Amino acid sequence: MSLIAEVAWVNGVGAVEGLGAALARRFAKGGYKVAVSGRSPDKLKAVVESIQAQDGDAVALPADAGNEADILAAIKAVRELGQLKVAIFNVGNSVSSPSLELSAGLFEQTWRASTLGGFLFAREATRALLENGGGTLLFTGATASLRGKPPFAAFAAAKAGLRSLSQSFAREFGPQNVHVAHVVIDGGINGERLRSHAPQRLEQLGAEGALQLEDIAEAYWYLHTQPRSAWTQELDLRPFKESF
Repeated sequence: MSLIAEVAWVNGVGAVEGLGAALARRFAKGGYKVAVSGRSPDKLKAVVESIQAQDGDAVALPADAGNEADILAAIKAVRELGQLKVAIFNVGNSVSSPSLELSAGLFEQTWRASTLGGFLFAREATRALLENGGGTLLFTGATASLRGKPPFAAFAAAKAGLRSLSQSFAREFGPQNVHVAHVVIDGGINGERLRSHAPQRLEQLGAEGALQLEDIAEAYWYLHTQPRSAWTQELDLRPFKESF
């Protein structure tokens, strides 16, 4: 009799040295078959190969978070891989624009990726988790989830909406054995984006002044493994040097 694989689905995976990839690696290390989703097939392929190189099991499922047809196709593929037990929505889509120069199109695009995308992902993932007896649903948030600040009006609105969505799902599905948690990432991440676009900022932050990918991933694993008598709904992560 063959064993049914337990699956972790991470949506919002880009560069190998990005948070989505780090989360996928951590859950693969924990014994899960990992499905990775994002908009770039080439980047997903590189992430899958990096996981397989460490004897992990991973599959690429390209999908645009804000496209319902893409998410429906992805969840169908996830179900075919095994039993979904962990679902992580990690889409960022940070944009900046002075409020009076912010177009309706950019505002909607930002909302569609983070808020609508989070809802579509959560809805389909939760359906599968419930069928499998429960599991974990995690959302990646940001400082903007908690406060609006120029020039990030669109991003703050989208991330605040995602945070409220996580609370709604937690209250509705927690009693049905689905652990829903929102993770506030408060600070720069020492990953591909900062290294490529703002290396001077990393240098200014100094040793351990930026969040380390593996340390963030370990916090997500901790949330997944928490006992039901003491579930966390929101966890904020920041370097010890970060003011708040």
